[in-house]
Amino acid sequence: MVAKLRWQSSDLALLPDDGKRYEIVDGELLVTRAPHSRHQDVCGEIFYYIKAWLKAEGSGKVWFGPGIVFTDFDNVIPDVAWVSQARPPIAQDDGGHLLEAPDLAVEVLSAGQKDIDRDRKLKLRLYSVQGVKEYWLVDWRAKKVEIYRRDSGQLVLTASLFEGDVLTSPLMPQFSCLVDLLFAA
Repeated sequence: MVAKLRWQSSDLALLPDDGKRYEIVDGELLVTRAPHSRHQDVCGEIFYYIKAWLKAEGSGKVWFGPGIVFTDFDNVIPDVAWVSQARPPIAQDDGGHLLEAPDLAVEVLSAGQKDIDRDRKLKLRLYSVQGVKEYWLVDWRAKKVEIYRRDSGQLVLTASLFEGDVLTSPLMPQFSCLVDLLFAA
């Protein structure tokens, strides 16, 4: 029997800086090409609306594409992450990577079944195990936002929102955004 190679966080320093996104989930190296420009537009809109809410009446910190090092074998880059100011400051390493679960993680789906499965299965399970309170899975092609919220210790699908619906979160009082606006750019 051949031992399975398990990648760890320190191995990422050995990889080229070639514009690809390198992540590790359960010791497995995941490589993603640079995303479609529409993917990036949607990420930017989500970040913008959360940041506008923070400036108006919210609290906490939002990041665009932060690295999160959960363990030596789990190192991911959600598209957007938010942490409430109500909790202690989130730990970061010297490189500025988060070392704890954010309250909210957002992934915008890329093309390709392998990438979709990564976000729908691997990352959903990882975020659930690591204590993320809410996970938004955004499909810019279908103009759909799936909301996963913590229930009985795991993230479960609680809503699927489409154009005309309003995105809100019990974690973010007074935050609301028309789903249409996320896809308008």
